[in-house]
This record gives sequence, structure tokens and C-alpha cells, in this order.
Amino acid sequence: MSLLTTFKNNQLPLVEAEMRNFLRQQTTDETLLKSMLYSIDAGGKRIRPLLLLATIAGFEKEIDLGAYQVSAALELIHTYSLIHDDLPAMDNDQLRRGLPTNHMKFGAGMATLAGDGLLTEAFHLLSRADLDGELRLLLVQNLAKASGSFGMVAGQAADVQAEGKLLNLQEMAYIHQRKTGALFTFALTAGGLLAQQEESVIALLAILAEHLGLAFQIRDDLLDVTATTAQLGKNVGHDAALNKSTYPALLGVEKSYQLLAAELAASKESLKKLQEISLVKPELLLMLTEELTLEAKL
Repeated sequence: MSLLTTFKNNQLPLVEAEMRNFLRQQTTDETLLKSMLYSIDAGGKRIRPLLLLATIAGFEKEIDLGAYQVSAALELIHTYSLIHDDLPAMDNDQLRRGLPTNHMKFGAGMATLAGDGLLTEAFHLLSRADLDGELRLLLVQNLAKASGSFGMVAGQAADVQAEGKLLNLQEMAYIHQRKTGALFTFALTAGGLLAQQEESVIALLAILAEHLGLAFQIRDDLLDVTATTAQLGKNVGHDAALNKSTYPALLGVEKSYQLLAAELAASKESLKKLQEISLVKPELLLMLTEELTLEAKL
């Protein structure tokens, strides 16, 4: 069993428990709770919590209750974004992680409310995290910035407006740095803050996150044209059907793979710089980077 697999098996159940227990404690409507837990329990790779926790481990710091609570809040945000992305008014997807999407199971109205609930409870959980008050406030502010109208939601808005248009590479990168990269940036920098790292190290983690976020998006675009529905657990070819600007549509598959390789190489170079300054054990983050490479070769 690999180091990364062992790490996942040991750490992710604790993040899952934080999410489920908090939602059960704080939700007073049974159908709403079922709808929220339906998407939480659908699984997923939990890349963002893994990045956060692996960063803490890389600095040889203890992963404590506060870290699991921050990781859980981050994944609640990510899950809400998927529910809303899948809605008829957005991407109108019928499959997510091999299951009917939330609105197919509970209806568009309840799915919208489930997303709203997950978003709100993420900040509720983070505001009560077992952390120093100043650090807790900083993380609340950073997560709001990363997930809201400065970051992820702004990227989603730009993505919606770009449908049917052929963007250039710079315009696409700008969308994805917010739509995908913003939560990656929060994950890595929050891990650095929880590991009590200096500002120079946090800045390097943000650079690493930018490269990883773009690599992840390029990989996602590639899988939409190279993988099968069974492999992905969601319908493929959806980007083309919606006339979305994607890396394969702009560059072709081969050049998209080249750009992916360049972003992954830049990620590894950032990891090397981090190791020279402060990162003691980069193995887990390196393995997560490699995992992105392998998945793009389906």
C-alpha cells in the first residue's frame, strides 16, 4: 500500500465524520439533510482536503481537530458548488460520481437549497473550529474570498458568459485560476497557516496551487473527451455540448497534454523550492501531483 493510500485511509474518514456529524447536528429539516448528505456520501477524491492535510504533514506538524474542521468546511464548499453546477439552469448534468445528480433525486428546488445549506454550514463550521481566534478569522476571510465573488463564483460566472465563445489561452487561464484554482490556493495556504509557516512559504504554496489548479482543469477537460462515462462517473462530451471553451477545443488533445505536462513540471519545481526553504517531507504532495498525471492518461 502506497504512502498516499495509507494517508487517505487514515485521514479522510475523519474529514467525512466532521462533515456528516456537523450537518446532522445543525440541520432541522429531514429532507434537506437527506439531500445534503446524498451529495456528501456520493464520495469523490477529496483532493482539496487531501492537499490541505498533506501540506500540514509535509511540514511535520500535527493534524489536529481544527485541521479536520477546516478541511471539512472546504469540502462542504466544493460539494455545494457541484450541486449548483449540475442544476438545469447551469450545466444540466444528470450524473455525478456515478449516481443521479442531486436535482435528479430531490428536484431542482431542494437541490438548490441543499447547496445553499452546505455553503452556509461550511462557514458555520469554520467559525467554530478549534483554532486560535485570530487564525480562525483569517481562514474564514480566506475561504470566503476563495469561494465567493472574488474567486470560485467569479470564475463560474465568467465560464457561463464564455459559453459559445472561443477564448484565447490567457482568458481561459484567468477563468480557471478562479473557478478551480482559488480553492486549491485556499487548501495549500490554509495548510501552511495551520502549520505555522512564514509568509514567504505561504507565497510559494500559493504559486504551487496556481500550477496544480490549472493542471487539474486541463486534466478535467481532457478526460471529458478521452474517458468514458463509466470511468468518470459522469456524462462525457458535456463541455462540447454546452459550447464551452476548453483546452482540447482550443489547442487539440496533443497540445493540451503538453500544457498539462508543463503545469505539472512547474508544480514539481515549486515543490522543490519549498523543500529547499521549509517543506520537510514533500512526498505526499508529490504523489498527489503524480496522481493528476496518471488520471489524465485514462
